[in-house]
Amino acid sequence: MSGIAHHLVKRGIEHTHDRYRTGTFAHDGDNKPFGHPHIVAAALVITALLWFFALSAVEYIYGNVVATLTMIETPTATAFKVDPVESDEADAPLLSSDEKKSTTTEPDLFYVKTKPITSKIRTTIRHIVAEAGPWARFRGLQVALAYHFIHHILFQVLTALFGGAIISQSLAAVVTAVVLCRLQMLWTHVVISTPSEKKWYRRFPTIDAGKKVILPTAVWALAEQATIFVPIALFVVFDLEGYFRNPAAFNELSPMQQKSVMLATFAVIMSGFATAVLVVFPANVTLKRVQASLLPEEIDSIVPFDRTFGGKVQPQVVGGTGVVSMLDAWKTFDWSARFRLIKLYAKIFAIQVSATVFFILFAVFQVRMINGDYILY
Repeated sequence: MSGIAHHLVKRGIEHTHDRYRTGTFAHDGDNKPFGHPHIVAAALVITALLWFFALSAVEYIYGNVVATLTMIETPTATAFKVDPVESDEADAPLLSSDEKKSTTTEPDLFYVKTKPITSKIRTTIRHIVAEAGPWARFRGLQVALAYHFIHHILFQVLTALFGGAIISQSLAAVVTAVVLCRLQMLWTHVVISTPSEKKWYRRFPTIDAGKKVILPTAVWALAEQATIFVPIALFVVFDLEGYFRNPAAFNELSPMQQKSVMLATFAVIMSGFATAVLVVFPANVTLKRVQASLLPEEIDSIVPFDRTFGGKVQPQVVGGTGVVSMLDAWKTFDWSARFRLIKLYAKIFAIQVSATVFFILFAVFQVRMINGDYILY
């Protein structure tokens, strides 16, 4: 969604710049001078920046912080003890004191699972703000900026070394992710842990812990690349390149052939979506939960978190591995948690769409206010 909106905004700014350069603007089929090109250009640039920061904030707060907490939270259960009571009914059988002692039963225990903190965006934000202050919405942001900055530089260097082909770029992306696996794990730990007096760069996981996340990081990175290669492969198999290079060739097809091309195009688009849901989604959840299992024992999590993953993980001090396996990381993420995370992603998408529509309408409103009836087309 962010990529599509970015492309539309870029095209709109380029189109507007061309109109400004010629000094004309289209209105009712006539070319008329555009009144305040510099003011409108400034207004559109400011609006585009506000849109960018708004979507970035939504993506980070909800798509990273809240989503990560949703992936690792383990709902707690509260135990209630119910003591047996004697019957007060008139026809209840009379028992001697010895008989009463022999029939005494143990109190019944009932366990009620509490509602997860991450069941709603509002409750999640309210909880982390109460625990870590108003800036908790952006917890881990410094690590995220450092990660993306180093990732960008390293990716560019590796791409230059491996070559500019798309397969080389994918290889560079996977290698970059693996090299930075400790920094990415640190990012996860800062997000899920309670506030610490230590600076984030003093909380780096050990090299031994980093080795344990190499495989899940590589699987996640490969899954991300699959969302690119699967649609490209289908695009080539269906031989759609010619129609995109020469759209006029599509009009020369019969109605049945046109339907086939449109179905093939739809299949290519849906293949990317299906890959993201069926491959990237489990790989991302698995990686986050493996990283969370390596959270140092002296650090508490900001949401309830079962470090044993249902008894499948034993600490190293008692001879265990101290890390959850990839299979157990996914299997212990039950269906209720999966649906909760999917609902969160759907809400994020809806918020991003709504924000994009709002800023587009706001940009149109600004142009009309500054230049009367003149409007972009």
